[in-house]
Amino acid sequence: MAFRFVAAFIGLLLTGVSLNLNAGSIPTPRLPKLGSAAVIVKDQRTGEFLVSKQAEVAMPIASITKLMTAMVVLDARLDLNDSIKIEESDKDKLRNSHSHLPVGTILTRRDALLVALMASENRAAHALGRTFPGGVQALVKAMNEKARSLALTETRFEDPAGLSEGNVSSARDLSRLVEQACRYPLICAFSTQPEATILSGRKRLQFGNTNALVRNRHWQIGLSKTGYIEEAGKCLVMQAQLAQRPVLMILLNSTGKNTRLGDANRIRQWMEAFESSHKSQKY
Repeated sequence: MAFRFVAAFIGLLLTGVSLNLNAGSIPTPRLPKLGSAAVIVKDQRTGEFLVSKQAEVAMPIASITKLMTAMVVLDARLDLNDSIKIEESDKDKLRNSHSHLPVGTILTRRDALLVALMASENRAAHALGRTFPGGVQALVKAMNEKARSLALTETRFEDPAGLSEGNVSSARDLSRLVEQACRYPLICAFSTQPEATILSGRKRLQFGNTNALVRNRHWQIGLSKTGYIEEAGKCLVMQAQLAQRPVLMILLNSTGKNTRLGDANRIRQWMEAFESSHKSQKY
């Protein structure tokens, strides 16, 4: 699908330069082809969309769900130092996904939030729901209520980890959700932490961030979350500084192992190229 908003808005949204560039001006760098099915790049300072592709189409969002799980858990002001034990019921019986949290592992609620956001640990996310007042069902209800309060009209949740294909949203809704999540300092810190070691008794459990870009010196990322199930494809949402401006980036249903990271890098390079050409033109 063509990026119909870019052609109309690129001069206004990125630089304020008139769309009708004169013959002597420097050409605008062309936005490269992106492999993600739905894309939004939103300038947080202006609220405008720099890139918009299938922005209002609802689709499965996989583990992006965990951002809402974390917000609702933090909203409940539960004691983050409480101990949580990973139980048999926390195992993923729908997808049989791998976990670094063996049944019997004891960790704090804080650490469960950390590995759910940073390493996308499904057992940790389910355990956060199981230990929520009223259990998983009450947590999911609170997640959907918060979605309605934020006017996320294309967003629905069925489980706290994002394993169900019934967890759906649109790129436009997710831009609002990510912007809201940015108001939680703990979510920003946990979701961008490159790695962590969790102590469980005598065991030292190692975890790494599922978004390799947080370890890339060319990126300044304030919030990050990846997601994947077959129905959702590879997903990535971020808050980052691109070309000296704060932006929200939503990439949904990317095909291929590295497409979402490739799209993110292509968008960054495109914005930096435009910024560079504008500065050259100005000076």
